[in-house]
Amino acid sequence: MMERTSPRPSLLEKGRRWFEERLDVEGLVNLALHVEIPEGVRTYFLGGMTLFFLGVQVITGILLALYYRPSSESAYESILYIMNNVRFGWLIRSIHAWSANLMIIACLLHMLRIYLQGAYKKPREVTWLVGIVLLLITLGFGFTGYLLPWDQRAFWATTVGTEIAGAVPVVGDPLLRFLRAGSDVSGLTLSRFYGIHTLVLPATVILFVGIHLLLIHEQGLAARPGTSAGDEEMEEG
Repeated sequence: MMERTSPRPSLLEKGRRWFEERLDVEGLVNLALHVEIPEGVRTYFLGGMTLFFLGVQVITGILLALYYRPSSESAYESILYIMNNVRFGWLIRSIHAWSANLMIIACLLHMLRIYLQGAYKKPREVTWLVGIVLLLITLGFGFTGYLLPWDQRAFWATTVGTEIAGAVPVVGDPLLRFLRAGSDVSGLTLSRFYGIHTLVLPATVILFVGIHLLLIHEQGLAARPGTSAGDEEMEEG
């Protein structure tokens, strides 16, 4: 009687095993995705929502960058081309714009919840500070991305926004010139904003999101006030 032989593993399965033996990918995924949620909490999804909208921004932003041309002569025309000629271009740009607004709202609500709960106290002060940096980066994404359509509304909004930055004592004038790449909003400003929006801020946000998630895994999530864990933390703080 012939014994039944097990089927040969596919090339994909061999590749998965190769990486798993060397990098422990499954363990890294479990570490990144599995966080113990304290009992009785209701609003811990706000941080996850912010991270989700960041992922949407990355995907749609890459798709838009394939067609966008960051120059004063062709930026507006490239936006029109995306909206009218690229298949589903109007949808991708709309998702990018709306998810940017929703990301800012979710991040603000997340920070507000942390503050009201008192979860920024010992031993989570560093996590709170990293979260503040991430909020500033999120606002930076919105500010630099607003100019990229290069229409009248974007131009004048950027003019006003950079003038507000220029009113900061001591560092105001150098900051204004740095943001505008000169004394006035011009094509150089557009190129600078595009570089910050697509290179500097994404690299920075990846770094700080990684630090933020690492701190959350190391310290755990704060329990809801009124629970035993929450009471202990309030006493320590």
